[in-house]
Amino acid sequence: MSGTAVSRTSALPVSTVVQGESAAGIGEARQAARAFADRLTPAPDPDMANTLVLVVSELVTNALRHGGGTFRLRLNARPDAIEVAVDDTSPQLPRMRTPDLTGTGGGFGWPMVNRLASTTAITRQAGGGKTVTACLLY
Repeated sequence: MSGTAVSRTSALPVSTVVQGESAAGIGEARQAARAFADRLTPAPDPDMANTLVLVVSELVTNALRHGGGTFRLRLNARPDAIEVAVDDTSPQLPRMRTPDLTGTGGGFGWPMVNRLASTTAITRQAGGGKTVTACLLY
């Protein structure tokens, strides 16, 4: 993809795909999300761009930690929203857990994604695994 700005209102989809299988992929996914937001015209406001990066980071981290150790991130822009979709190889669905306040057990990410996104969805893949999708409205 080029660094050229792309209109969210054009008929052509604006998208980015990142894949990873290690913790380094989390940083790559965050950078891809920031670059994706920077390419959109009109640009999302800074709070929306930061929310996008945070949601991407949480979903990719969850895919690596709980979803089989690999992920594929897809970002798609629409005129009114950004769709974040993360595929992993685990059939285990995300679940709400009581957050571990000692800092060792997690439990904060999925509830946070659900609060920040206007909608979330989980789709089981035919060959196993799942796609977790979060939609962020402008």
